[in-house]
Amino acid sequence: MKPSKVELQQQAGNYQLTVDGKPFYIKGAGLELGSIQSLADYGGNAFRTWRVDNGEKTGLEILDEAHQQGLMVCMGLDVARERHGFDYNDQQAVAQQMATIKRDIVALKDHPALLMWGIGNELNLRHSNPKVWDAVNDLSKMIHELDPNHPTTTMLAGAETQVIELLVAHCPDLDLLSFQVYGEIDRLPKYLEDSNYKGAYTVSEWGATGHWESPHTDWDRSIEANSSEKAKSYQSRYLDYIAADTAQCIGSFVFLWGQKQERTPTWYGVFLDNGQSTEAAQVMQYLWTGKWPQHRVPTLSGLTIDGLTARDNVRLQENQLYTAQVSVETAHQQALSYRWELMKELDRSLESDGGDFEPIPDIVWHQSGPNTSQQVEFKAPNAGEYRLFVYIDNRYGGSATANLPVLVESSGIPTNR
Repeated sequence: MKPSKVELQQQAGNYQLTVDGKPFYIKGAGLELGSIQSLADYGGNAFRTWRVDNGEKTGLEILDEAHQQGLMVCMGLDVARERHGFDYNDQQAVAQQMATIKRDIVALKDHPALLMWGIGNELNLRHSNPKVWDAVNDLSKMIHELDPNHPTTTMLAGAETQVIELLVAHCPDLDLLSFQVYGEIDRLPKYLEDSNYKGAYTVSEWGATGHWESPHTDWDRSIEANSSEKAKSYQSRYLDYIAADTAQCIGSFVFLWGQKQERTPTWYGVFLDNGQSTEAAQVMQYLWTGKWPQHRVPTLSGLTIDGLTARDNVRLQENQLYTAQVSVETAHQQALSYRWELMKELDRSLESDGGDFEPIPDIVWHQSGPNTSQQVEFKAPNAGEYRLFVYIDNRYGGSATANLPVLVESSGIPTNR
């Protein structure tokens, strides 16, 4: 197979990515274990990975499947992170890492589905040794020597002015930068202006407001937006801060094309663990293609327990009965089914850092089936921290979802009932 020639061109201060001489604007997603075919079906044209081998598919298998679906891949290179204990003062370890990555470059550089190389992910997160950027720049130089056909970038946590300035100073060999911003994406134009960065960039992760940025209960649990609130923010963030920058932004990768547990099982994925699509996935189809799907996901407007919302800091008394209710709208009176689950909150000692692995908490109660509706009665379990979830499925593979954190207190403690 012949490699694609990917170039970053500049004219009058505007950047344009081209593939074999044709303009290519990245309509992409972060995709690790999600469906490559579904991304193509929804109108995406590219995806990024975090590593060459994701444990289920090799880099070659990923590129082959992408090519079959007409997609391009920003191939992630898993560069060790200081926060995981890697020492960039250890020259031997740095050299070994470069040798390992070199083998991956040689093996994959001529694949026609390769778009660019992503050197490391969020290496700036809780780092202190600037030598990591020397390693990134050296990797970029090595890649360019081996592969003249594909640009290099690195994915940064955030886009603060000092981070941009640090990268520009230490990594001149990179072709472009990539920023990972969520609720703060509205600050991106200001960060770029203040840093005087004039180069090209991608937004390599964006989507729902991060759990660290969201409002919290007074017992310090993050409050997650419901699926319809998220969908609206996906649309506005894309139009106002990604597509709006026609000078420097060459596209983006929405996070996440698939599902993962990160504080909750529903926070970041545009799909659910059973493969159902959310309203955010349909928004991305519209943004990429200009067309909405025929069967829209239900619109969810609120979830309450005895009339209280998440922002009311809902406290329950163990073994007492409560009524949960969800408000939903749907077109054409399509048939909907409801699923309710009460899940333990993730043990704080198991909370991940920077998107690392998290275990899925236990479900202590659930209700579904033909007699389950928008309103359900449940008994509060033993004292502890929990989260009530509702899933509203249509018959076309779409789901709306919301959740509400609750604190269950022992009998005898005053509650809001």
